[in-house]
Amino acid sequence: MPAVSVQDPTQLPRIPRSEGDAPARPAEAIFDAPRGLEGEGFEVRRAFAEMDLRLADPFLLLDHMGAVEYAPGEAKGAPDHPHRGFETVTYMLDGVLEHRDSNGDGGLITDGATQWMTAGAGIVHSEMPTEEVVAKGGLFHGIQLWVNLPAAQKFTPPQYQDIEAGEVSLLASDDAGALVRLIAGELGGFRGPGATRTPITYAHASISPGARLQVPWRSDFNAMAYVLVGDGTVGPEGTPIREGQLAVFGSGGDVIVNGAPLQDSRTENLEVLLLGGLPIREQIAWYGPFVMNTRDELVQAVEDYQAGRMGRIPAKHSA
Repeated sequence: MPAVSVQDPTQLPRIPRSEGDAPARPAEAIFDAPRGLEGEGFEVRRAFAEMDLRLADPFLLLDHMGAVEYAPGEAKGAPDHPHRGFETVTYMLDGVLEHRDSNGDGGLITDGATQWMTAGAGIVHSEMPTEEVVAKGGLFHGIQLWVNLPAAQKFTPPQYQDIEAGEVSLLASDDAGALVRLIAGELGGFRGPGATRTPITYAHASISPGARLQVPWRSDFNAMAYVLVGDGTVGPEGTPIREGQLAVFGSGGDVIVNGAPLQDSRTENLEVLLLGGLPIREQIAWYGPFVMNTRDELVQAVEDYQAGRMGRIPAKHSA
């Protein structure tokens, strides 16, 4: 897993534990992420598929793509398709995707980089493997997160952020037993590089076997942890969790995740995503790639896309 790393986490800034009196957040539920197909037919695990989506607010979708080793000719992606009303966040751990959109933005997302696309009023984009990956094959492992926008920001102009692997904020747990890559939001007084319209925190932690990650968390945020690789426990009660499972925490203070003392022979650390945000608590009207507040807005989104008002790839101004 070549997401940006360091040889000596003891040299990194440390995330302090909370000094408040609130007890650590309990793990209220564990959900399995069922497998499904996306785009041209690549397999994903859908972390929110079996839960009440109100628990995830302001998030809409968390797809775990891979890890899979593609043979030559097997690599697949998501060809041109529209979005409106939210943001897509693509975080690549292994492999490479090429992004292109109708706003004229584009580039490669690879090995620890994050592509943050605000669809807002509407955009058409694609995320495809490069010609070299299609020809030669290779390892593919990534995450796509959808972040909702409140009604007042649904029609914000589309925007693109390219967050390179070396730009994330690298932090260590208070005892340096865990490396935390803070992509967006705030954690223990530190901030990630992602510019967010909806207040959230999004981080990737590598927790050494037997180590404990305990981090402060905003009291008005919800909190979740999704396991990419490995085994461990969550919450002060030590609820077991494993690869492909999502923990939803209750209210309280710190978030706690522990790495199992023994991982299997293929796994070095417990790899986990930490995410949470300020719930929007608005009505959701959702149809495929459009997430709005009313059915009329969905009808308008479909009409606008079909009429070409969300643009096309390649963008006209970049042709």
